[in-house]
Amino acid sequence: MMWKNTVNFIGCDAEYEEARIVIFGVPFDSTTSFRPGTRFAGQAVRNDSYGLEIYSPYQDKELPENVVYDCGDLELAIGSSEKVLEQIRECADDILNDGKLPFMIGGEHLVTLGCVRAAAERYPDMHIIHFDAHTDLRRDYLGVELSHACVIRRCWEVLGQNGRNADGRIHQFGIRSGEKEEFDWARARHTDFHPFTLSGLDEVLEQIGDAPVYFTVDLDVMDPSVFPGTGTPEPGGVDFLTAMQGVTKVCERVNLIGCDVNELCPPCDPTGASTAVACKIIREMLIALTNRK
Repeated sequence: MMWKNTVNFIGCDAEYEEARIVIFGVPFDSTTSFRPGTRFAGQAVRNDSYGLEIYSPYQDKELPENVVYDCGDLELAIGSSEKVLEQIRECADDILNDGKLPFMIGGEHLVTLGCVRAAAERYPDMHIIHFDAHTDLRRDYLGVELSHACVIRRCWEVLGQNGRNADGRIHQFGIRSGEKEEFDWARARHTDFHPFTLSGLDEVLEQIGDAPVYFTVDLDVMDPSVFPGTGTPEPGGVDFLTAMQGVTKVCERVNLIGCDVNELCPPCDPTGASTAVACKIIREMLIALTNRK
């Protein structure tokens, strides 16, 4: 049973039965390796979204009524990453079962794995588009395989289940940090690797065509001068307009079957500017998704 949240992201007040998109928050940051606090992102973006309008001047479109349902944050198990991932998988599975699109707000980046597990059960040949500052391709981080530093490697393994070839089905953009081994592994064509910028996105979207796509947005893809409120800031990122145009293109042009926005850490930016940036990215994604043909 999906219960409507009492404080919704602005404009996301549809009833569950009529909604096409379902927002849920995942307040989890237990594997954060530097600055914690991403567990507070869901509440922060909902509260601060009321400083926005439902109209996007960038797209010249409004967020339609009765399309997006916000069920609030999941109540998660404490002390078990695997249990949390199973709770996320179950939630995403319920949403997909009802023919709706899961839109998850993290939380740290490990949460993506739960949604990818659910989506891959229905769409085993799906692609993943990944915006991030970090490769997230480690085999393990300090001996732990379930870590936000390893999440895309774990997603690659999910795509490769049952003898399928996962190589080239994860498309990474904006990457500018990681171990040499991770960069070498990506450049060996295990992933479709586009470091430093979003260059090549148009060509990738064209190549993907109508294939099902899961889209994961780590907000630290943006430069810390734009988005300082994240657990592991990395200089050299894209600006807001580039990120906004990139997420809009993905949401407009591919067969999106699920998505997430993660790694906002509100305590790391007490000015609230980073939360405002996150709100605007989420709004633009929702408007693009709800207005596509």
